[in-house]
Amino acid sequence: MFSKEILQKVQKNIWEIPKSYREDMCVPARVFASERMLDDITTDRSLEQLVNVSTLPGIQEFAISMPDIHEGYGFPIGGVAALSVEDGVISPGGVGYDINCGVRLLKSKKTVKDIESSIVDLANQVQRDTPSGVGRGGELVLSQDEMDELLEGGVPWIIKKGYGLEGDEEFLEQGGRFDEADSSLITDHAKKRGRDQVGTLGAGNHFVEVQKVHEVLDDEIAQTFGLFKDQIVVMIHTGSRGLGHQVCTDYLRVMVQAMAKYDITLPDRELASVPFLSKEGQEYFKAMNAAANFGFCNRQVLTHLVRGSWKQIIDKKEDLSILYDVGHNMAKRETHDGKEVVVHRKGATRAFGPGHPEIPKQYQSVGQPVIIPGSMGTFSYVLAGTNESMKQSFGSTCHGAGRRMSRKKAKKVIDYNKLKQELDEYHVVARAGSARGLVEEAPGAYKDIDDVVNVVQETGIAKKVVKLKPLVVVKG
Repeated sequence: MFSKEILQKVQKNIWEIPKSYREDMCVPARVFASERMLDDITTDRSLEQLVNVSTLPGIQEFAISMPDIHEGYGFPIGGVAALSVEDGVISPGGVGYDINCGVRLLKSKKTVKDIESSIVDLANQVQRDTPSGVGRGGELVLSQDEMDELLEGGVPWIIKKGYGLEGDEEFLEQGGRFDEADSSLITDHAKKRGRDQVGTLGAGNHFVEVQKVHEVLDDEIAQTFGLFKDQIVVMIHTGSRGLGHQVCTDYLRVMVQAMAKYDITLPDRELASVPFLSKEGQEYFKAMNAAANFGFCNRQVLTHLVRGSWKQIIDKKEDLSILYDVGHNMAKRETHDGKEVVVHRKGATRAFGPGHPEIPKQYQSVGQPVIIPGSMGTFSYVLAGTNESMKQSFGSTCHGAGRRMSRKKAKKVIDYNKLKQELDEYHVVARAGSARGLVEEAPGAYKDIDDVVNVVQETGIAKKVVKLKPLVVVKG
């Protein structure tokens, strides 16, 4: 348990653990959170993990945590760190096992009134069309050559195979493809795990949600994003499945063995790291980018499947369009304040401000869309990145509500029947593969999404645009 007395208030909703707290800290640690949220944050190991992150060689400015912070592997989930390309390290624990887990939002032209009589049918069809569950494969099974082509070609390649519309890639982070991907650096075992998992949800907190725009909070930006009151949208949350997990596992093993070679000593072996420019560092970086391409393609094929469900139940002539797709488990090479760094975002999402060249042309004037899902049965948000986030958090913000209760604890204290009753009262149609899967993701297991997003807005690292209410939840 971390003592709140150690945290020094910098300004409202921003706290600092000073460099003097521990002699091995290279930089202070910054915590974005309201005072009320600190009680939850200090009950697990997340702040101690954040302090450990501050010891990484080459770390710049601060080790940062977002308001959805909770305990993770190596980095806390909600952790951000920028490490020098020249003399810093890269750490798989700063990316996570689910490489390029991310969120995509699809837009329709329909309103709630247009589809309300078909909501249950749509829920059933989406559940039928989107395979989910631990280890579950889908209908698309890749050959060895196709797997290599996908890992290096990303979304543009999968669209050419018939899974998408021309121009979809324009509305994806990085155009849906990381150029520095090398499929030869991914083991055959990892590829085997992923060969039938493109277009599958997986398990845990992954989902497809049909939502409505409940409230417009910024008319100008909402109009630029093509969002309006009572509009139906679809949110997809998943990542690189078994392939990404295996890539992380394989390279953690490599880095644990290589650290002595580079005379790197760290307070937690879960932070196993090597110099970014080393042979091992570059091999992990290129393998991670290939796994990230897999994650993009997974969400792209799921988009194709959801579009099919929509056409079958709602409107056979309408193609759902993509608002944006952004990942939240990546280490990305970026330039901040004129310096090249590798920004590790573990359970944190990119939030670039207006005018940034990596934002789609249509959004240049208002900033990058930021998609922050809440817990099942609660609100989600679309926000816009800001130039303030570029100054304060290396262009980063939170990625969700953040857990306040472990899955194990949730299963002990949350009653399935009561949860189902609550979802019915919220007018949410829920579909899940198991009662356990539903209970683990109950709203009570998560922080209050409104509190989390209010911190984001008040600190200026993203700006609220619309609030979304779930109508259908299909869980992994």
